[in-house]
Amino acid sequence: MAISVLLADDDARFRGIYRKLFDRTEGFRTAGEAADGAEAARLCVALKPDIALLDVQMPGADGLEAVRRILPATDTRVVMLTTFDLDEYVHEALTLGASGFLLKNAAPQEVLQAVRTVYDGHAMLAPEVTTRLLHAFAPRRPQRRHQFAAQVLSEREVQVIRYVARGYSNQQIADELFLSLETFRTYLRRTFAKLDVRDRTQLAVLAYEAGLLHEQR
Repeated sequence: MAISVLLADDDARFRGIYRKLFDRTEGFRTAGEAADGAEAARLCVALKPDIALLDVQMPGADGLEAVRRILPATDTRVVMLTTFDLDEYVHEALTLGASGFLLKNAAPQEVLQAVRTVYDGHAMLAPEVTTRLLHAFAPRRPQRRHQFAAQVLSEREVQVIRYVARGYSNQQIADELFLSLETFRTYLRRTFAKLDVRDRTQLAVLAYEAGLLHEQR
């Protein structure tokens, strides 16, 4: 079945470009279009698309408001779109549970790959902003005890979290820790469950907010 994608952007021309991309590429289809966050949320509930591509900044209800409405009410995964590579809204969107972040100038193949990645249950951050974004909006050192402190995490699990927060791929982390890919995935799933996060992006945001990369446990 084709991956269904809802497009939400107040620029009709931009939506048209993406609509053609998805409708002309095998394995994808455009489920619908919205010009603001409220309409995007309504259509996600009605149409149940696999993925919603949401512009961060839209008139009326913006992309963040759409995320707040979509994620609790549907199984749709959200990828945020923006022209700003360090937009403060993106950090909040990831914290709310968005699965990815793409720049609007991303190449067509990057967009398609991002949608496939998120559809497969993984997180997707634009490579050029992963570390910069998290460093910019997370405190260097925590002001209070963070949720990691209350969890019984093994040293290996802490290592996994740190590598994820630095933007390493699954295979790169497995290689660095001399693990098989499947063993690494087991550690990652266990860490998700302990910290109640849904994907690598949320785990990375929490790690930076907790100052985990700046202290020894």
